[in-house]
Amino acid sequence: MLSFLRTLLGETRGATAIEYGLIAALIVLAIMGTLRGMAGESGGVWGKVSTRSVDAMKAS
Repeated sequence: MLSFLRTLLGETRGATAIEYGLIAALIVLAIMGTLRGMAGESGGVWGKVSTRSVDAMKAS
């Protein structure tokens, strides 16, 4: 049992995998935040397009 614990504590591959997982999670959070910010601006642009399209149809 003691040798198993020593082997487990000496293992570094799991720690590296966890570190890569945390880095990937941070990247995903950054992308989600960026997309959320862009979605608000994009909605405003499409709202203007819609309004101008309706106005153009009324003027015809």
